[in-house]
Amino acid sequence: MKFVCSGLTLSEAVNKASKACAVRTTTPIYECIKIEAGSEEVTLLATDGELSIRKTFKAEVFEEGAVCVPGKLFSDFIGKLTDLDLTLKTSERGLEICYLDSGSAIQTLPAEEFPEIDLTIGENSFVMKSGALKKIISETTFCCAQDDSRPILKGCLFDFKDKLEVTALDGYRLALATAEVIAKTGEKQLICPARTLSEIARMLEEDESEVTLYSQGGMMMVSSGDMTIVSRLYQGDFIKKESVIPTSFSTKLTVDKASLLASVERAAILIRGDKNNLVTLEIGGGCVRVYSNSENGNVAETLLAETEGKDLTVSMNAKFLSDALRALGEERITASFNGPVSPFIVENAAEKDSLYLILPVRNAQ
Repeated sequence: MKFVCSGLTLSEAVNKASKACAVRTTTPIYECIKIEAGSEEVTLLATDGELSIRKTFKAEVFEEGAVCVPGKLFSDFIGKLTDLDLTLKTSERGLEICYLDSGSAIQTLPAEEFPEIDLTIGENSFVMKSGALKKIISETTFCCAQDDSRPILKGCLFDFKDKLEVTALDGYRLALATAEVIAKTGEKQLICPARTLSEIARMLEEDESEVTLYSQGGMMMVSSGDMTIVSRLYQGDFIKKESVIPTSFSTKLTVDKASLLASVERAAILIRGDKNNLVTLEIGGGCVRVYSNSENGNVAETLLAETEGKDLTVSMNAKFLSDALRALGEERITASFNGPVSPFIVENAAEKDSLYLILPVRNAQ
C-alpha cells in the first residue's frame, strides 16, 4: 500500500474515525483503524463492536492495499503533521510515514484481522432534514443515563410515527422532543446509544439537506457525504413517557429564559460542590424568587414573571434546570408544577415541540 495526501486531510479523517476505536479492550484490533487504499481514495474504518465509523477521502494512490494501525497513537501522531504533505506506505517496518526529509514507522496488524462491518443495512428507512436531526439529538442526549445500572437508559428512544419523537431519561429528569419526518417505510421504535447519536450529530450539517437513517435487525446506519456510522441498537422495554409526564398542573410560571438562566447559574456558583446542588424557586405574586444557600454564602434574586395558580416553593438540582433552559430555543419559557415534590416540566412558552421533566428535591433547609 502506498498513497500521498495532505496531513490536514488525513488528520481530520483519522480524528473522525478514531471516535469508534475502543479505549480499553482485551482485543487489540478494536483499538485499531483499518486503512484501505483504493484506486483514487482512502477509506478509514474503526469499530469497538457497538459503534462503527467509515470515513473516505481523496488521495493519490500508487499501490492499493490495507493495514491496521493503533487508532489513538496514529491520530495523535498525524495531528502533529497537519501542515505537511505525507506519503504513507507499508513495509517490513510497519506503516511508514514520510514527510520532508524525515520518516517514521508505526507497528501494524494484518487487515484480515479487522472485523467485518455490515454496510448493507436497509430494511427500514427514515428521511429527515439534516439540521432537524442534529437539533433533536442535541435537545435530548444530555438527559441519558451515564452509568451501567440500567444500560437501556444510556440510549434515546426514537419513535417514528407521523413525526419523530425522541425520549431520553436518567431517572431524575426526562427529555422529549419532536421533529418532522420527510419520508419513512413504516412506524418503528429504535433505542440508539447516546454515544452513537453524538457522533451522528457531529457528522451532520445544520442545513436543509436530507439524511436517511436505516435500520435492520438490531442495527442502525446513517450516511452523510463521505462518512458512514453504523451502530448496534439497545434491546428491551423503554419507559412509557405517557405514564410519567403530567397533563394538568396547579402552578404555572412564564418568564424570560435568559434572565432565569442567568439567575440559576449565579445561584449554582455558591453551591458548587454541595451534594445535591440545590437551587430553590419561590413562585407567586407575579414574580419568581431564585435563591441558594451554602457555607460559601447565599444568592437571592427576584424576577418579574407571569404566575398562575397556587403559590409554590420548590427546590431542584441546579444543573438539571440550567441544562433544560439552555436546550430550549424561545425567549420565554413556561414551567408547570404540581407541588414541591412532584415532577415538573419546562418548555417553550409558544412552540411545544420539546419539554423537559425534572424531579424536585425535598429541601431540608
